[in-house]
Amino acid sequence: MVTTQNTTKIITGKVRLSYVALLEPKAFEGQEAKYSTVILIPKTDKETINRIKKAQKAAFEAAKDSKLKGIKWERVKTTLRDGDEEMDTEEHPEYAGHYFMSVSSKTKPQIIDRYKNLIDSPDEVYSGVYARVSLNAYAYNTAGNKGISCGLNNVQIVAKGDYLGGRSSADADFDEWDDEEEEDDFL
Repeated sequence: MVTTQNTTKIITGKVRLSYVALLEPKAFEGQEAKYSTVILIPKTDKETINRIKKAQKAAFEAAKDSKLKGIKWERVKTTLRDGDEEMDTEEHPEYAGHYFMSVSSKTKPQIIDRYKNLIDSPDEVYSGVYARVSLNAYAYNTAGNKGISCGLNNVQIVAKGDYLGGRSSADADFDEWDDEEEEDDFL
């Protein structure tokens, strides 16, 4: 039996999720509601970055005579972007030292934990959590824009992280409560 490898599919290493809309779809600027997130890929994770670039190249090769006709590989737009160059890292320090890309899907991704248990709790799926993400690179030609993007398949949450966007956990907000301290403050 001959099997063919899907060269446009990528499983990332450990990335951080931002702008998470994985439990409920969200619509942006009059667009169709989609499940989406931004993945932050450490620049030190050369293996994931190379896998993404190889998948993008494979998607280009598959579409260079159709959707991407007339564009050379060196000039093709991709959604893999440099956080140090394209983001204000003072306002968004989590982008420093990272590549980032927006990924989305019209269908809800399956989300599992590190032990492969299905999860769907906002306490476990939030902006700031660490995950591995399954993606598929594809070519697009929409309204005169041509390039390579990646669609979102599934997500595996692998570690908790600090919330992004100003939200904090209750544990971070409060010390342990001591009734005796409050009585002393009133006397």
